[in-house]
Amino acid sequence: MASPQLDIVVYGATGFTGQLVAEYLAAHYRDGSLKWAMAGRSKDKLAAVRDAIGAPADTPLIVADSSDAAALKAMVAQTKSVISTVGPYQLYGNELIAACVETGTDYFDLCGEPVWMRQMIDKHEAAAKASGARIVFSCGFDSVPFELGTLFVQDEATRVFGAPAPRVKGRVRDMRGTLSGGTAASAKATFDAVAKDLSLIAILNNPFALTPGFDGPKQPRGSKPAYEEDLQSWAAPFMMALINTRNVHRSNMLMGFPYGKEFVYDEMVLTGPGEKGEANARKVMALNTEKTGPGAPKPGEGPSKEERENGRYDLLYLAIAPDGRAVRAGIKGDRDPGYGSTSKMISECAICLLRDTPDVAAGFWTPGAAMQHKLIKRLVDHAGLTFQVEK
Repeated sequence: MASPQLDIVVYGATGFTGQLVAEYLAAHYRDGSLKWAMAGRSKDKLAAVRDAIGAPADTPLIVADSSDAAALKAMVAQTKSVISTVGPYQLYGNELIAACVETGTDYFDLCGEPVWMRQMIDKHEAAAKASGARIVFSCGFDSVPFELGTLFVQDEATRVFGAPAPRVKGRVRDMRGTLSGGTAASAKATFDAVAKDLSLIAILNNPFALTPGFDGPKQPRGSKPAYEEDLQSWAAPFMMALINTRNVHRSNMLMGFPYGKEFVYDEMVLTGPGEKGEANARKVMALNTEKTGPGAPKPGEGPSKEERENGRYDLLYLAIAPDGRAVRAGIKGDRDPGYGSTSKMISECAICLLRDTPDVAAGFWTPGAAMQHKLIKRLVDHAGLTFQVEK
């Protein structure tokens, strides 16, 4: 096979998030050092987006439908890596994964669908290792800040305690921004799939669904409001914990269990102390249902530029030693999580693997396990994230 001419193809570039990814690459990598292209179903729409975002007029445009295996294979054969924003991935991602695995092309997505991810790992892992493909799921708000937040606070735990902590809490202190329409559609597609095949419930409910061959200790369910004495705050269920916790446990496994095989990890939303905090926790729990219900945003819909730029998030990480001592870290993002920050994160994940960690072995990865501290540095330098130890 001839050497790929492109570094990155943005697949789904006419969709809301795909357009933001293309816009980010066009704005930040204009020096010609990154060879990238836009791909989707319609050349006319691709050309319109290219012009609207100010991408160079010679930006390659590739036409490929998610159901056309031959077109997808021809697309991925031209490039070292593909960024896919075409979800729900369980509906539109099977042929693209297969094409990347077959051709040894690196793949990045925004997937938050643990059942489908496990199915793809089981089906394609051996072939990906044979072809040289690196398949990297969950390169957006789910689950990059959460994976890297765990890694970062465990670095501090190791420094202070002499070893990583067996217990880490991930807590959302603040989050301003709109849930992605793709996230809502992915949740609905997952629930629809489970309704058709009840055997999938076991995968969906298993905290170790993404660690084939390994089952760890019992994990907190985080399914109802609770008061946390150590944080002096009420906490509510966090709807993205379902995917993030699975990815954090997979990272631990892929890195060789640096956090130990008895590692316990959960995520919740902090809502404050007292009666007001309890009331807010119950409101958050009710809102979780609404966000994936009939009123949820549709794929392709999203917030305005002003709303994206005014969004933010603030995560607290607490690593607790066996003797009760704890260290804290804060992870913050400077844009709304579902779109503004996510589009920067997935772009920099692809560039990090290409430029900073080219020797990562083939196979199915989480971004945190594959790129670790080099990804933290890249996100701090380029994507508006901050990582700080707190007292």
